[in-house]
Amino acid sequence: MVKASKQSALDPDISEVRKRIDEIDRQIQSLINERAKFAQQIGISKGEMAKAVDYYRPEREAEVLRAVIERNEGPLRNEEMLRLFREIMSACLAQQEPLKIGFLGPEGTFTQTAVYKHFGHSVRALPFATIDEVFQEVENGAADFGVVPVENSTEGTVNNTLDMFLTSPLKIGGEVELRIEQHLIGRMASLESIDRICAHEQALAQCRGWLREYLPHVELIGVSSNAAGARRARDESGTAAIGSDAAAEVYELKILVNNIEDRTDNATRFLVIGRELLSASGQDKTTILVSASHTDGAGVLHTLLQPLATHGISMSRIESRPSRRKNWDYVFFIDLDGHAEEAPLMEALKELEKRSSLYRVLGAYPKAVN
Repeated sequence: MVKASKQSALDPDISEVRKRIDEIDRQIQSLINERAKFAQQIGISKGEMAKAVDYYRPEREAEVLRAVIERNEGPLRNEEMLRLFREIMSACLAQQEPLKIGFLGPEGTFTQTAVYKHFGHSVRALPFATIDEVFQEVENGAADFGVVPVENSTEGTVNNTLDMFLTSPLKIGGEVELRIEQHLIGRMASLESIDRICAHEQALAQCRGWLREYLPHVELIGVSSNAAGARRARDESGTAAIGSDAAAEVYELKILVNNIEDRTDNATRFLVIGRELLSASGQDKTTILVSASHTDGAGVLHTLLQPLATHGISMSRIESRPSRRKNWDYVFFIDLDGHAEEAPLMEALKELEKRSSLYRVLGAYPKAVN
């Protein structure tokens, strides 16, 4: 009896399919190199002394990524296509020299993951110990841009980041939204060997339900970052940490339990900070810093924001912080839909500025592309 072929007559010839894949790979590689040559031309047009930051345009990059989503017909998901194109653009931009991106370190933090999500991996990621240092290094030019956390979906605002804008001249040049997956990581073989867990206070808070149920007697120690906790877990017997896949890899730790965060929709928003205001990209957000006179009486905030309602401007976020000018005096950080230099937001902001004792546009930047 003749055995049936393992490959049905209806199936395509696998060798022919592989040849076609090889040909497509050659075409892709050729087109990527062609794109890189055009990127070189843009760099040359800026002059021999131009640096990557001189011709990096976040607003243009956002337009490209939105177009990727619009024309994507699958089977690859939008998320995968965005990741691929980000890396292509990152590599093309870095041909002369890579962008230098400061972030809240040390290595292995979610902020570093946000850097790579926004800029791709062809950058120099520079870890700094504090948010203040990230601002300072971007201000003095040691870093081209910085990435800092600004709010978490469950634990709220990172006040230190907002407070830096009270005195810093830097501008917001972008935002990154990152799904936060917290893992229990360490060197031990079992949970019974854990004496203490070191993690950032926000990470401990995001996982408090799980920790209370499964490790109620373990000591919880707040540290400056999850990566700092991971370093202790690497170096100390009986110490575990909470962190990301990246932290586990960087510090050579095992993932003891995956996804111990209490909410599956846990996410953090990061800001990209730079030295210039950006042009409009077509789908933008503007962040302003405003304050009204303390003597304006009742309804001062309603009066201050009235121009936004009059011009139909959507306000997605508002936070108050002490102004540091005098006791019980506050400033407001407000996120608005639209670009500060385009109607109708431009007209609304002109009226709002007249009503304010303090007014600054902190940034007009592309909305996060996910």
